[in-house]
Amino acid sequence: MQVRIDKLVPGGQGIGTLDTGQKAFIWGALPGEVIEFETTKSKKSYVEGVTASVLSDISSHRIEPRDQCYFATSPWQILDYDYELEQKREIILELMRQNDISADVQPVLTDGRDFEYRNKMEYSLYYDHDTEKIHPAFHIRGTHRKIPVSQSSIERPEIWSECQRMINELNSSGADARDYQSIMIRCSQSGKVSSALYENHKPRPEMAPLTDVLLGHEYSYSPSGFFQINLPVYEMALNEIGRHITTDKVLDLYAGVGTIGLSVAGNRNLTLIEINASAFEELERNVATRAHATPVLAKSEDVLDYIQPDATVILDPPRAGCDQKLINKLIEVKPPTVIYLSCNPATQMRDIKPLLDHYQITQIQPYNFFPRTPHIENLILLERN
Repeated sequence: MQVRIDKLVPGGQGIGTLDTGQKAFIWGALPGEVIEFETTKSKKSYVEGVTASVLSDISSHRIEPRDQCYFATSPWQILDYDYELEQKREIILELMRQNDISADVQPVLTDGRDFEYRNKMEYSLYYDHDTEKIHPAFHIRGTHRKIPVSQSSIERPEIWSECQRMINELNSSGADARDYQSIMIRCSQSGKVSSALYENHKPRPEMAPLTDVLLGHEYSYSPSGFFQINLPVYEMALNEIGRHITTDKVLDLYAGVGTIGLSVAGNRNLTLIEINASAFEELERNVATRAHATPVLAKSEDVLDYIQPDATVILDPPRAGCDQKLINKLIEVKPPTVIYLSCNPATQMRDIKPLLDHYQITQIQPYNFFPRTPHIENLILLERN
Protein backbone atom coordinates (compact mmCIF):
# COMPACT_ATOMS: atom_id res chain seq x y z
CA MET A 1 0.00 0.00 0.00
CA GLN A 2 1.05 3.60 -0.64
CA VAL A 3 0.53 6.87 1.23
CA ARG A 4 1.93 10.38 1.45
CA ILE A 5 3.09 11.31 4.94
CA ASP A 6 1.77 14.57 6.37
CA LYS A 7 3.61 14.83 9.70
CA LEU A 8 5.06 12.92 12.64
CA VAL A 9 2.77 12.05 15.54
CA PRO A 10 3.60 11.86 19.27
CA GLY A 11 4.03 8.10 19.07
CA GLY A 12 6.86 8.57 16.58
CA GLN A 13 5.24 7.33 13.37
CA GLY A 14 4.49 9.30 10.25
CA ILE A 15 0.79 9.81 9.54
CA GLY A 16 -1.03 10.04 6.23
CA THR A 17 -4.52 9.42 4.83
CA LEU A 18 -5.35 6.53 2.52
CA ASP A 19 -7.79 6.77 -0.40
CA THR A 20 -10.24 4.84 1.80
CA GLY A 21 -10.19 7.68 4.34
CA GLN A 22 -8.32 5.56 6.88
CA LYS A 23 -5.44 7.14 8.74
CA ALA A 24 -2.13 5.36 8.25
CA PHE A 25 0.43 5.38 11.08
CA ILE A 26 3.73 4.31 9.53
CA TRP A 27 7.11 3.69 11.12
CA GLY A 28 10.17 4.75 9.15
CA ALA A 29 8.38 7.45 7.18
CA LEU A 30 9.06 11.21 7.20
CA PRO A 31 6.81 14.18 6.37
CA GLY A 32 6.39 14.84 2.65
CA GLU A 33 7.49 11.40 1.52
CA VAL A 34 5.40 9.07 -0.58
CA ILE A 35 6.06 5.59 0.76
CA GLU A 36 5.07 2.00 0.21
CA PHE A 37 4.40 0.17 3.45
CA GLU A 38 3.70 -3.24 4.90
CA THR A 39 0.57 -3.35 7.05
CA THR A 40 1.00 -4.64 10.61
CA LYS A 41 -2.50 -3.80 11.88
CA SER A 42 -5.73 -2.88 10.17
CA LYS A 43 -8.82 -1.38 11.80
CA LYS A 44 -11.92 0.29 10.41
CA SER A 45 -10.61 3.84 10.88
CA TYR A 46 -6.84 3.35 10.69
CA VAL A 47 -3.99 1.08 9.73
CA GLU A 48 -0.49 0.70 11.12
CA GLY A 49 2.56 -0.30 9.16
CA VAL A 50 6.27 -0.18 8.46
CA THR A 51 7.90 1.57 5.51
CA ALA A 52 9.02 -0.88 2.81
CA SER A 53 10.41 1.77 0.44
CA VAL A 54 10.29 5.49 -0.26
CA LEU A 55 8.74 5.93 -3.69
CA SER A 56 9.20 9.68 -4.17
CA ASP A 57 9.92 13.01 -2.51
CA ILE A 58 12.59 11.61 -0.19
CA SER A 59 12.94 13.96 2.77
CA SER A 60 16.09 16.08 2.86
CA HIS A 61 16.19 15.27 6.58
CA ARG A 62 16.48 11.50 6.05
CA ILE A 63 19.85 10.02 6.97
CA GLU A 64 21.30 6.53 7.16
CA PRO A 65 20.80 4.94 10.60
CA ARG A 66 23.95 4.02 12.49
CA ASP A 67 22.67 0.69 13.85
CA GLN A 68 21.02 -2.19 12.01
CA CYS A 69 18.86 -2.70 15.11
CA TYR A 70 17.74 0.97 15.19
CA PHE A 71 14.07 0.19 14.57
CA ALA A 72 13.93 -1.80 17.82
CA THR A 73 15.81 0.69 20.01
CA SER A 74 15.80 4.16 18.47
CA PRO A 75 13.60 4.51 15.36
CA TRP A 76 14.45 8.16 14.86
CA GLN A 77 17.99 7.37 13.79
CA ILE A 78 16.67 8.10 10.28
CA LEU A 79 16.28 11.85 11.05
CA ASP A 80 19.09 14.39 11.11
CA TYR A 81 19.53 15.64 14.66
CA ASP A 82 18.45 19.27 14.17
CA TYR A 83 15.25 18.06 12.51
CA GLU A 84 14.63 15.67 15.40
CA LEU A 85 14.76 18.60 17.82
CA GLU A 86 12.41 20.65 15.61
CA GLN A 87 9.93 17.78 15.36
CA LYS A 88 9.88 17.21 19.10
CA ARG A 89 9.01 20.86 19.68
CA GLU A 90 6.30 20.60 17.00
CA ILE A 91 4.82 17.54 18.76
CA ILE A 92 4.56 19.57 21.99
CA LEU A 93 2.80 22.35 20.08
CA GLU A 94 0.40 19.87 18.46
CA LEU A 95 -0.53 18.38 21.84
CA MET A 96 -1.18 21.90 23.11
CA ARG A 97 -3.42 22.65 20.13
CA GLN A 98 -5.38 19.45 20.80
CA ASN A 99 -5.96 20.63 24.39
CA ASP A 100 -6.67 24.29 23.53
CA ILE A 101 -3.57 25.41 25.44
CA SER A 102 -1.78 28.48 24.19
CA ALA A 103 1.74 29.35 25.33
CA ASP A 104 5.23 29.72 23.95
CA VAL A 105 7.39 26.62 23.74
CA GLN A 106 11.15 26.98 23.98
CA PRO A 107 13.46 25.11 21.59
CA VAL A 108 14.30 21.59 22.78
CA LEU A 109 17.41 21.65 24.97
CA THR A 110 20.16 19.09 24.47
CA ASP A 111 23.78 18.61 25.44
CA GLY A 112 24.43 17.70 21.80
CA ARG A 113 25.18 14.05 22.52
CA ASP A 114 22.84 11.94 20.41
CA PHE A 115 24.54 8.55 20.84
CA GLU A 116 26.18 6.66 23.71
CA TYR A 117 24.03 8.46 26.28
CA ARG A 118 21.86 5.77 27.91
CA ASN A 119 23.07 4.61 31.32
CA LYS A 120 20.75 1.58 31.42
CA MET A 121 20.03 -1.21 28.94
CA GLU A 122 18.28 -4.57 28.96
CA TYR A 123 19.19 -7.15 26.32
CA SER A 124 17.33 -10.30 25.35
CA LEU A 125 19.27 -13.41 24.33
CA TYR A 126 19.20 -15.10 20.91
CA TYR A 127 20.67 -18.47 19.99
CA ASP A 128 22.09 -18.73 16.47
CA HIS A 129 21.85 -22.35 15.33
CA ASP A 130 24.32 -21.76 12.49
CA THR A 131 27.12 -20.45 14.71
CA GLU A 132 25.90 -22.30 17.81
CA LYS A 133 26.45 -19.11 19.77
CA ILE A 134 24.33 -16.86 22.01
CA HIS A 135 24.00 -13.24 20.89
CA PRO A 136 22.51 -10.16 22.54
CA ALA A 137 19.15 -9.32 21.01
CA PHE A 138 16.25 -6.88 20.97
CA HIS A 139 12.58 -7.49 20.28
CA ILE A 140 11.39 -6.28 16.91
CA ARG A 141 9.09 -3.31 17.55
CA GLY A 142 5.47 -4.41 17.90
CA THR A 143 6.28 -8.13 17.94
CA HIS A 144 7.59 -10.86 20.24
CA ARG A 145 10.26 -11.83 17.73
CA LYS A 146 13.91 -11.18 18.46
CA ILE A 147 16.77 -9.98 16.29
CA PRO A 148 20.42 -10.61 17.21
CA VAL A 149 22.62 -7.51 17.33
CA SER A 150 26.34 -7.00 16.80
CA GLN A 151 26.32 -3.25 17.44
CA SER A 152 24.20 -0.85 19.47
CA SER A 153 25.08 2.82 19.79
CA ILE A 154 22.58 4.55 22.08
CA GLU A 155 23.97 3.11 25.33
CA ARG A 156 27.22 4.13 26.98
CA PRO A 157 30.21 2.14 25.66
CA GLU A 158 30.83 0.63 29.11
CA ILE A 159 27.40 -1.01 28.94
CA TRP A 160 27.95 -2.55 25.52
CA SER A 161 31.39 -3.81 26.60
CA GLU A 162 29.90 -5.44 29.70
CA CYS A 163 27.20 -7.04 27.55
CA GLN A 164 29.86 -8.52 25.27
CA ARG A 165 31.80 -9.82 28.27
CA MET A 166 28.72 -11.55 29.70
CA ILE A 167 27.75 -13.04 26.32
CA ASN A 168 31.29 -14.39 25.83
CA GLU A 169 31.16 -15.93 29.28
CA LEU A 170 27.86 -17.65 28.51
CA ASN A 171 29.21 -19.03 25.25
CA SER A 172 32.43 -20.24 26.90
CA SER A 173 30.42 -22.17 29.47
CA GLY A 174 28.15 -23.76 26.86
CA ALA A 175 25.05 -22.11 28.30
CA ASP A 176 21.60 -22.60 26.78
CA ALA A 177 19.90 -19.30 25.82
CA ARG A 178 16.51 -20.80 26.64
CA ASP A 179 17.44 -20.80 30.33
CA TYR A 180 17.67 -17.02 30.49
CA GLN A 181 15.31 -14.08 30.20
CA SER A 182 17.65 -11.12 29.71
CA ILE A 183 20.75 -9.22 30.75
CA MET A 184 20.36 -5.97 32.71
CA ILE A 185 23.25 -3.48 32.81
CA ARG A 186 23.55 -0.02 34.32
CA CYS A 187 26.47 2.40 34.36
CA SER A 188 27.25 5.42 36.54
CA GLN A 189 28.64 8.65 35.13
CA SER A 190 32.07 7.65 36.43
CA GLY A 191 31.93 4.47 34.34
CA LYS A 192 31.21 1.95 37.09
CA VAL A 193 29.05 -0.90 35.79
CA SER A 194 26.49 -3.05 37.62
CA SER A 195 24.99 -6.01 35.76
CA ALA A 196 22.79 -9.06 36.28
CA LEU A 197 21.76 -12.13 34.31
CA TYR A 198 18.06 -12.87 34.71
CA GLU A 199 17.33 -16.58 34.66
CA ASN A 200 13.93 -17.99 33.79
CA HIS A 201 11.77 -19.13 36.71
CA LYS A 202 14.24 -17.82 39.30
CA PRO A 203 14.18 -14.68 41.49
CA ARG A 204 16.05 -11.77 39.99
CA PRO A 205 19.48 -11.35 41.57
CA GLU A 206 20.35 -8.25 43.55
CA MET A 207 22.43 -5.80 41.56
CA ALA A 208 25.30 -3.93 43.19
CA PRO A 209 24.06 -0.39 44.00
CA LEU A 210 25.46 2.60 42.15
CA THR A 211 26.00 6.24 43.07
CA ASP A 212 25.92 9.36 40.94
CA VAL A 213 26.34 13.07 41.62
CA LEU A 214 23.72 15.60 40.48
CA LEU A 215 24.31 19.32 41.09
CA GLY A 216 26.86 18.45 43.74
CA HIS A 217 24.63 15.97 45.62
CA GLU A 218 25.47 12.26 45.70
CA TYR A 219 22.65 9.76 45.23
CA SER A 220 22.53 6.04 45.86
CA TYR A 221 20.16 3.97 43.72
CA SER A 222 19.36 0.45 42.66
CA PRO A 223 20.45 -0.22 39.05
CA SER A 224 17.27 -2.20 38.37
CA GLY A 225 15.00 0.57 39.71
CA PHE A 226 13.99 3.92 38.26
CA PHE A 227 16.74 6.48 37.77
CA GLN A 228 17.07 8.91 34.88
CA ILE A 229 18.94 7.44 31.92
CA ASN A 230 20.52 10.68 30.61
CA LEU A 231 22.04 12.48 33.58
CA PRO A 232 23.81 15.40 31.84
CA VAL A 233 20.54 16.57 30.26
CA TYR A 234 18.66 15.80 33.49
CA GLU A 235 20.99 18.21 35.29
CA MET A 236 19.97 20.90 32.80
CA ALA A 237 16.34 20.40 33.82
CA LEU A 238 17.22 20.39 37.54
CA ASN A 239 19.04 23.69 37.17
CA GLU A 240 15.95 25.21 35.55
CA ILE A 241 13.62 23.83 38.24
CA GLY A 242 15.85 25.20 40.98
CA ARG A 243 15.53 28.73 39.59
CA HIS A 244 11.78 28.68 40.23
CA ILE A 245 11.70 27.57 43.89
CA THR A 246 10.89 30.69 45.92
CA THR A 247 8.87 29.36 48.88
CA ASP A 248 10.25 28.07 52.18
CA LYS A 249 8.30 24.81 51.76
CA VAL A 250 8.70 22.33 48.90
CA LEU A 251 6.63 19.22 48.22
CA ASP A 252 8.17 16.65 45.86
CA LEU A 253 5.52 14.18 44.69
CA TYR A 254 6.44 10.93 42.91
CA ALA A 255 9.90 11.56 44.39
CA GLY A 256 11.65 8.30 43.50
CA VAL A 257 15.06 8.30 45.18
CA GLY A 258 14.79 12.06 45.71
CA THR A 259 16.88 13.49 42.91
CA ILE A 260 14.63 16.46 42.08
CA GLY A 261 13.70 17.72 45.53
CA LEU A 262 17.07 17.10 47.15
CA SER A 263 18.92 18.73 44.24
CA VAL A 264 16.85 21.92 44.08
CA ALA A 265 15.34 22.62 47.52
CA GLY A 266 18.53 23.67 49.30
CA ASN A 267 17.86 24.20 53.02
CA ARG A 268 14.13 24.65 52.56
CA ASN A 269 11.59 22.49 54.36
CA LEU A 270 11.24 19.58 51.92
CA THR A 271 8.74 16.71 51.95
CA LEU A 272 9.26 13.84 49.50
CA ILE A 273 6.47 11.35 48.71
CA GLU A 274 7.24 7.93 47.18
CA ILE A 275 5.19 4.72 47.03
CA ASN A 276 7.70 2.19 45.69
CA ALA A 277 9.30 0.39 48.65
CA SER A 278 12.65 -0.18 46.94
CA ALA A 279 12.92 3.43 45.78
CA PHE A 280 11.84 4.63 49.22
CA GLU A 281 14.64 2.65 50.85
CA GLU A 282 17.12 4.48 48.63
CA LEU A 283 15.32 7.77 49.33
CA GLU A 284 15.78 7.29 53.07
CA ARG A 285 19.50 6.80 52.53
CA ASN A 286 19.71 9.89 50.36
CA VAL A 287 17.99 12.14 52.93
CA ALA A 288 19.97 10.79 55.90
CA THR A 289 22.19 13.87 56.13
CA ARG A 290 19.53 16.40 55.11
CA ALA A 291 18.01 17.83 58.29
CA HIS A 292 15.21 19.69 56.48
CA ALA A 293 14.07 16.76 54.32
CA THR A 294 11.25 14.38 55.31
CA PRO A 295 10.57 11.20 53.27
CA VAL A 296 7.05 9.75 53.32
CA LEU A 297 6.18 6.25 52.10
CA ALA A 298 2.78 6.71 50.47
CA LYS A 299 0.95 7.04 47.20
CA SER A 300 0.98 10.71 46.19
CA GLU A 301 -2.79 10.70 45.67
CA ASP A 302 -3.34 9.40 49.22
CA VAL A 303 -1.51 12.19 51.10
CA LEU A 304 -3.07 15.27 49.57
CA ASP A 305 -3.01 17.19 52.86
CA TYR A 306 0.69 17.79 52.24
CA ILE A 307 -0.36 20.18 49.44
CA GLN A 308 -0.35 23.56 51.18
CA PRO A 309 -1.03 27.11 49.95
CA ASP A 310 2.51 28.21 50.89
CA ALA A 311 4.47 25.33 49.32
CA THR A 312 5.98 24.86 45.87
CA VAL A 313 4.70 21.56 44.41
CA ILE A 314 6.93 19.45 42.16
CA LEU A 315 5.29 16.77 39.99
CA ASP A 316 7.22 14.07 38.14
CA PRO A 317 4.63 11.29 37.67
CA PRO A 318 4.91 8.09 35.61
CA ARG A 319 3.73 8.09 32.00
CA ALA A 320 0.08 7.71 33.06
CA GLY A 321 0.22 11.17 34.61
CA CYS A 322 -1.46 12.41 37.79
CA ASP A 323 -4.58 11.05 39.45
CA GLN A 324 -7.60 13.34 39.07
CA LYS A 325 -7.85 13.58 42.88
CA LEU A 326 -4.46 15.25 42.96
CA ILE A 327 -5.38 17.72 40.23
CA ASN A 328 -8.58 18.57 42.10
CA LYS A 329 -6.60 19.18 45.29
CA LEU A 330 -4.23 21.55 43.50
CA ILE A 331 -7.24 23.50 42.22
CA GLU A 332 -8.71 23.59 45.72
CA VAL A 333 -5.55 24.66 47.60
CA LYS A 334 -3.86 26.68 44.84
CA PRO A 335 -0.20 26.47 45.88
CA PRO A 336 1.76 29.41 44.44
CA THR A 337 3.96 27.41 42.05
CA VAL A 338 3.47 24.03 40.37
CA ILE A 339 6.47 22.54 38.58
CA TYR A 340 5.56 19.62 36.32
CA LEU A 341 8.26 17.47 34.68
CA SER A 342 6.88 14.75 32.43
CA CYS A 343 8.09 11.92 30.19
CA ASN A 344 4.67 11.92 28.51
CA PRO A 345 3.56 15.36 27.29
CA ALA A 346 0.17 13.97 26.23
CA THR A 347 -0.91 13.18 29.80
CA GLN A 348 0.89 16.28 31.04
CA MET A 349 -1.28 18.52 28.83
CA ARG A 350 -4.38 16.68 30.01
CA ASP A 351 -3.39 17.28 33.63
CA ILE A 352 -2.55 20.97 33.38
CA LYS A 353 -5.57 21.98 31.29
CA PRO A 354 -7.99 22.25 34.27
CA LEU A 355 -5.33 24.13 36.26
CA LEU A 356 -5.25 26.98 33.76
CA ASP A 357 -8.38 28.56 35.22
CA HIS A 358 -6.23 29.34 38.27
CA TYR A 359 -2.66 29.34 36.95
CA GLN A 360 -0.69 30.81 34.10
CA ILE A 361 2.06 29.01 32.22
CA THR A 362 5.32 30.89 32.67
CA GLN A 363 7.53 28.46 30.80
CA ILE A 364 7.42 25.33 28.67
CA GLN A 365 10.85 23.79 28.18
CA PRO A 366 11.31 20.45 26.40
CA TYR A 367 14.52 18.44 26.88
CA ASN A 368 16.01 15.73 24.69
CA PHE A 369 16.50 13.07 27.36
CA PHE A 370 16.04 10.35 24.72
CA PRO A 371 17.90 11.22 21.49
CA ARG A 372 17.12 9.20 18.37
CA THR A 373 13.75 8.16 19.81
CA PRO A 374 10.35 9.91 19.68
CA HIS A 375 10.28 10.24 23.50
CA ILE A 376 10.26 13.75 24.97
CA GLU A 377 10.82 15.08 28.48
CA ASN A 378 8.89 18.30 29.05
CA LEU A 379 8.98 20.85 31.87
CA ILE A 380 6.01 23.16 32.48
CA LEU A 381 6.11 25.91 35.10
CA LEU A 382 2.79 27.19 36.47
CA GLU A 383 2.31 30.30 38.64
CA ARG A 384 -0.90 31.05 40.52
CA ASN A 385 -2.98 33.91 39.07
